[in-house]
Amino acid sequence: MGMATKIRILLIERNMKIKDLAEQLGYSGNNLSNKLKNDNFSEKELLKIAEILDCDYKATFIMRDTGKEI
Repeated sequence: MGMATKIRILLIERNMKIKDLAEQLGYSGNNLSNKLKNDNFSEKELLKIAEILDCDYKATFIMRDTGKEI
């Protein structure tokens, strides 16, 4: 599941519209819609979105051979 899908789910859970999130991010509605369409977010943007949607964001790499999380 891509980040765009996860963000859309969170918006539904938080009863928010894309426009509402865009305003809080300082983006136009079209800009955020394009980012969602292309699933194109920086780590910084994802952290800000998590903050706005009152969520924790965790990005990790897990080594397949050892299971070690980095």
